[in-house]
Amino acid sequence: MSVAAVLQAKNVTKTYGSVVALDGADLELFPGEVLAVIGDNGAGKSTLIKCLSGAETPDTGSIEIDGQTVSLRRPQDGREAGIETVYQTLAISPALDIASNLYLGREIRKKGPAGLIFRILDTSGMKKQAKDHISTLGIGTIQNMSQAVETLSGGQRQAVAVARAAAFGQRLIILDEPTAALGVRESNQVLKLIESLRERGMPVILISHNMPQVFEVADRIQVMRLGKRAAVVTPKTHDMKDAVAIMTGAVKIDPKDQTLKPVR
Repeated sequence: MSVAAVLQAKNVTKTYGSVVALDGADLELFPGEVLAVIGDNGAGKSTLIKCLSGAETPDTGSIEIDGQTVSLRRPQDGREAGIETVYQTLAISPALDIASNLYLGREIRKKGPAGLIFRILDTSGMKKQAKDHISTLGIGTIQNMSQAVETLSGGQRQAVAVARAAAFGQRLIILDEPTAALGVRESNQVLKLIESLRERGMPVILISHNMPQVFEVADRIQVMRLGKRAAVVTPKTHDMKDAVAIMTGAVKIDPKDQTLKPVR
């Protein structure tokens, strides 16, 4: 019996004036997998994930979560559907501490009149839960939840953003170029976080230009070209050269036997 997709996009199109960003794009994400989405600049990767997260509304096509069609017209719709997205900008507040960043926009108030009437935040409770979330992901380099984010390294800041997504993402997490501005050591830390999410059964969509990292952590790799899905390959069946050749249009993939054929 085949496994049902957690998330499915069908024939999604999106235009900006005369510019066609998505031209009938498809995508399927299955439980507990890391799906990498790769492609050249302008291939439609960023627009596709914005449509999947609610940051953009498709012109046509449909998006399904657990087999049910959903309407994602704003980021809040995506979050309410259980989709958490970590963009390159991270959307964290450097001046706030780690716990405050994890619960930014989702602050927990104290129980009873203190919270209901005077709207006093449960600071100690949020710090305790934040530490639990950090520990669950195996992030050993962050210990003090009262530490300001601006004092953290790039990799630690990325870890905070991923931990926030993992804490509230009920269905899936989307990571947009999570290692783009990081060094080798910090990039490896983020890759371990992705593997930790997979071990917890959380499906992940990873958008990245870093091919070695993609082939290291991804279960499947969707190649985008000219606003469409050009192919879906796996690290077991194809290598980085194959993926680049598909990206550039030098070859196309035979859907029957997954062999590559030169484009003439």
